[in-house]
Amino acid sequence: MRAIRCINGAPTVVQLPRPVGDGVRVKVASAGICGSDLHLLAWNLPATFGHEFAGTLPDGRAVAVEPIAPCRQCEACVSGAYNLCVTGPSMVFGVGHDGGMADECVVPESAIVALAAGVTLGDACLVEPIAVSVHGVRRGRVRGGHRVGVIGGGTIGLTSLVAAQAAGAQVDLLARHDRQREAAARLGAGELGNGYDVVIEAAGTASALADAVERCKPGGTVVFVGSYWESGPEIPGQLVSLKEITLVPSSMYGRVGPSRDFEVAASILATRPEIGAALITHRFPLDAAAEAFATAQDRAAGAIKVVLEP
Repeated sequence: MRAIRCINGAPTVVQLPRPVGDGVRVKVASAGICGSDLHLLAWNLPATFGHEFAGTLPDGRAVAVEPIAPCRQCEACVSGAYNLCVTGPSMVFGVGHDGGMADECVVPESAIVALAAGVTLGDACLVEPIAVSVHGVRRGRVRGGHRVGVIGGGTIGLTSLVAAQAAGAQVDLLARHDRQREAAARLGAGELGNGYDVVIEAAGTASALADAVERCKPGGTVVFVGSYWESGPEIPGQLVSLKEITLVPSSMYGRVGPSRDFEVAASILATRPEIGAALITHRFPLDAAAEAFATAQDRAAGAIKVVLEP
């Protein structure tokens, strides 16, 4: 079968044996290129890329995949915070396990999330980034009546917009590029102002963090859903203290009681089919991996979410 791996720092289509082992076989229908995938190229990891993917089971059922294999036994896992599993990043598909940028992938039964009838499989790779944002919105305790600001118009910023809307909040968003602003407006965002109950920092930069603290109301909350790939940003400590801002980190997804972030995300996509059209700007066949990754790196040219379709 075909799979995308990093060869000499470049995304390359290789031929591999069909995956084997315990778990459920998924025939991949769509796999999104995440910003983290672009950063991981420099790491030359041996695993097949891809943690945003969806497809079909051998019986034809359409599913999204929660791309982690936690131990399910440590204290964090038992509590529902399996994103904090002691196994760490090695549990992530596309990092420590072969991921979904391939014709097929074998995943744990626990990773399977059923999709509602009518959800387009070509859009269903978006369930993963929506789940990241659902978790961030939960961590920030966003609720109906809140004013929420989002800084960053990439995939995580835009999915944070829809996750906060699903919680009942009125949401404004700040984006850098025209195509991102168009997508935000299409999804119902207003223009970013000041005095927010919660600000979601989805850009992963020091300037975005400073802006988030500035725009947050006294006693409000700033949630980090962006990934800081460089050295950690300097926290504007004086303003954080003067305004008594609560800083809340957020990573991946988990479960609160019976409610699983990934299932909530799947339901959001099912009820708002316009999300796919707003976020997915480019689609490529699996064999066009190099072109797809190059497109994903060019935000100024209008790329938001680039999707591979085996």
